[in-house]
Amino acid sequence: MDNLDSVYTDLIMEHSMASHNKRKLDHPDKCEMGHNPSCGDEIELEIKMNGDVIEDLAFTGHGCAISQASTSIMIDTLIGKTKEEALEIIDTFIGMIKREIKEDSELEKLEDAIAFKNVSNMPARVKCAVLAWHTIKDLLDKEK
Repeated sequence: MDNLDSVYTDLIMEHSMASHNKRKLDHPDKCEMGHNPSCGDEIELEIKMNGDVIEDLAFTGHGCAISQASTSIMIDTLIGKTKEEALEIIDTFIGMIKREIKEDSELEKLEDAIAFKNVSNMPARVKCAVLAWHTIKDLLDKEK
């Protein structure tokens, strides 16, 4: 494992145990359930918008370290972004996991979420990593 993989592993473990994004929002604008039937991971995302900007985002639920860390890092990445920016980041993350987007210049917008790049090499973990990202995409698509 090279140093970068080690940094990414540490980041994923740190976020899987972090609780700053695992909470309920007071008066969320919308919430959306995400469920991965193959492993039982289940999350509920809550969002608070300020016009077109994601003002706050939080989650509750349970799941493996990958799904919990991916959700937490996604929240840190998307808060403060416009809906349009968020959807672009979401599509980039899903594209990275599906190995459709590989250029580092494209992946830079993912910030810490790039830590999940190697999950694409672990087919059993892909659904865990993308659960929150598909859930937020569904939630934002309903915002139209």
